Amino acid sequence: MPQFPWKDNDADLSPLEAFLAEWDDPEAEEEDFRNDFFRGSEGRRKKAAVVLMAIWTLVITLHYWVWGSWLVWAFTGALSLQALRLMKATPEAPPPMVTGTESAVHYPQVCLMVAAKNEEAVISKIVRQLCTLDYPGDRHEVWIVDDNSTDRTPVILDQLRQQYPQLQVLRRGAGASGGKSGALNEVLAQTQGDIIGVFDADADVPKNLLRRVVPYFASSTFGALQVRKAIANEDVNFWTRGQGAEMALDAYFQEQRIVTGGIGELRGNGQFVARQALDAVGGWNEQTITDDLDLTIRLHLHQWKVGILVNPPVEEEGVTTAIALWHQRNRWAEGGYQRYLDYWRWICTQPLGWKKKLDLFSFLLMQYLLPTAAVPDLLMALWQRRFPLLTPLSYLAIGFSCWGMYHGLRRLTPAEGQSSWRQVPALLVRTISGTIYMFHWLIIMPAVTARMAFRPKRLKWVKTVHGAATEDALELKQS
Repeated sequence: MPQFPWKDNDADLSPLEAFLAEWDDPEAEEEDFRNDFFRGSEGRRKKAAVVLMAIWTLVITLHYWVWGSWLVWAFTGALSLQALRLMKATPEAPPPMVTGTESAVHYPQVCLMVAAKNEEAVISKIVRQLCTLDYPGDRHEVWIVDDNSTDRTPVILDQLRQQYPQLQVLRRGAGASGGKSGALNEVLAQTQGDIIGVFDADADVPKNLLRRVVPYFASSTFGALQVRKAIANEDVNFWTRGQGAEMALDAYFQEQRIVTGGIGELRGNGQFVARQALDAVGGWNEQTITDDLDLTIRLHLHQWKVGILVNPPVEEEGVTTAIALWHQRNRWAEGGYQRYLDYWRWICTQPLGWKKKLDLFSFLLMQYLLPTAAVPDLLMALWQRRFPLLTPLSYLAIGFSCWGMYHGLRRLTPAEGQSSWRQVPALLVRTISGTIYMFHWLIIMPAVTARMAFRPKRLKWVKTVHGAATEDALELKQS
């Protein structure tokens, strides 16, 4: 949760603060919220330390408890039922694409945003793509937030403004705060769109994307849509091929979770949010590492539906080295874990419904807690000269991931190849390679959890270089 001073007058609260405060019983819980344990970076550190100690204590206790292994097997069985429920679900068909025969006045107004810093290598491409989408020009606007670029980005944007009337540029000074979230919040008040789209500067955007996107927002309860992300340079090496398989796995899980009443998640690049929903939850959180995941939780807490568009995808450049992957995934892991620390009380107490709560708990356990618990489990297994106690849960997590990756890749295979047995060996090879690649999370999650618990941090905005093209968007990380 963002840090902010508590005020007696609700009118002084920002929209985000008001959203967080609206769930509270002021008389019963105000004192809790005055404690840093429940808010801000320092509060996250304390909560992370408590969770880490609880994980170690529980795992060690299970090793010495005579019924410990039985409890693990029972828990594995319960989670297996949830996995089977996801595996058997059939994704919903997307709504029909806007054909172009409708009158332009019936098209919703769309605003497309890009937060850019030192993006001279790619800024021209993304601006041209966004300004020439197959959508009425007077019904969509493009905003580029130049966050104090020191290269030729401002000069290029000035030239592009002469070519594209719907292009608007907002320049931020050196003292501007909030990074990408701050840039998006600053420009939001100046935009006119009913639907807000956010892209990274290195995105490759399909020409017909808006015609695919806008039909989802016909429902008054639909709050946001994530377009599937694909890796543009997937064929470069092992790391980029792994990222391609990872994106297919993510799309598979997203589809299955949504259709079974679980949580749909935003992924930053290629995300669309209804203005009404964005205003209701207070905009983007400027005190979080991953603004997309933070926004996801607040949208669901406010009963908005979040969907996914599988085709066409938005492409982005994957990182090409192990070091770059380590830094990027550390940020993703910390941001994903951070949202549970920030909003755990609302997740537990608010009427999300049992399906969403079960979904959140299942993926919290498999993605975040189990890799961290594997460390004390392995140490205790070596000490007692026995197999790790959590082996059944680990097998379930790995097996479910393999299943999801295979079927995610299969769904993305051209239709003529899906029914051909000749595709199966290639899909299996990609699945095995992708699964080996995914083992990096077993190292990252325990490292991130320990760092969050014990290392003092300060928020700092940095720019990550992708390959040789310097094409990454702004990223927030902890230093």
